[in-house]
Amino acid sequence: MFPSLSFSFGSETVFMKRTNWFDRQFPRIHDNGLMPGLIERLEGTPARLLNKLKIAPESASRLGSNHAWSLKKEVGHLLDLEPLWYIRLNEIKRGEKELLAADLTNRKTFETAHDESSFEKLVHDFSIERFKLVSLFRGLTDAEMENISVHPRLKTNMRAVDMAWFVAEHDDHHLAQIQLLMEEAGLI
Repeated sequence: MFPSLSFSFGSETVFMKRTNWFDRQFPRIHDNGLMPGLIERLEGTPARLLNKLKIAPESASRLGSNHAWSLKKEVGHLLDLEPLWYIRLNEIKRGEKELLAADLTNRKTFETAHDESSFEKLVHDFSIERFKLVSLFRGLTDAEMENISVHPRLKTNMRAVDMAWFVAEHDDHHLAQIQLLMEEAGLI
């Protein structure tokens, strides 16, 4: 079971259950016309991270004692996956049959010393990598947008628009986790 998020509305507190990432389903998107909005969402993730983290002092970086990752590990995880997204989008672009499998243990995130970096550096590095991914999405031709590759874990067909949605949803999943960690620490 994944932790739930709480939201206060006046005197009432509402709890929302969060679905575990690996339990998520990703139905195909049939409208390539959604790509511009998805690109905007992907491009906006670094700014959304900065906005969330602006109230978190560096001393709060290790928030998450009840969770697998600290605040900085959550941000570092987003950075760690950018190369995978870039490789997968290029695979779709080339029309390869199956996409590169992810390391489902997230070994890189566990082993990288993200907690030793500042929030500013983590988000800066993520911004640079995300710019590369967004540029690749923006440069797709109509023909490349029609290419299909199989996602290795989900065993579903993905086009570039499906992948953009998948990555945007992954971003939001971790932004919600950052929100939870900050709420639990009383920062928000």
